[in-house]
Amino acid sequence: MELTQDYLKSILHYNPETGVFTWLRRSIDTFFNARAANTWNRKFVGRMAGSVQKNGYVLIEIWAKAYLAHRLAFLYMTGKFPANCVDHINGVKSDNRWCNLRDATRSENSQNTKRRADNKSSCTGVAIGGRKRNKWRARIKVDGRMIHLGYFKKIDDAVTARKSAEKKYGYHPNHGRTVTSGELTIEGITLESSEEYSTLTVTRD
Repeated sequence: MELTQDYLKSILHYNPETGVFTWLRRSIDTFFNARAANTWNRKFVGRMAGSVQKNGYVLIEIWAKAYLAHRLAFLYMTGKFPANCVDHINGVKSDNRWCNLRDATRSENSQNTKRRADNKSSCTGVAIGGRKRNKWRARIKVDGRMIHLGYFKKIDDAVTARKSAEKKYGYHPNHGRTVTSGELTIEGITLESSEEYSTLTVTRD
């Protein structure tokens, strides 16, 4: 069965301000019998749908088929799935607020990523070494092609060159940020993933 916006809205409620999906009451005709319907409704109605996976994304199962919550948000809000990738603007993969999602090409998505943990310069694309080991090298990737921006004696000059290139090539302002995992609080709702990222719990202040 093809998932449509109308059907999605009949079984799930999406709050664009929090990014949370919750289960709605289902009619008896969607189950084998009234007992099954009553059991399901007692257990799930009003509860948050989905769970955070090891990769950080929220997955929701609908009739034995798994869907990424951020893609469901597009179907819910626009009537269709996104044409490209969905970019989480702030880099938090479980933050599915509508204001945090954008339909982006793979290239655009790659221009809004967090800084690698092993980066020692505090700036993506800037590192000491290369051909000139005593200087800072700046470079940037555009459409799969690595562009060399130069070698610099001072790290500040290398960072400036990199940041200028990011603006020139349309990188998102959040690119190179640091993101901490674990707990995410949105307007009084706390989304907290377990150590194994298998469940997502919601607590309200």
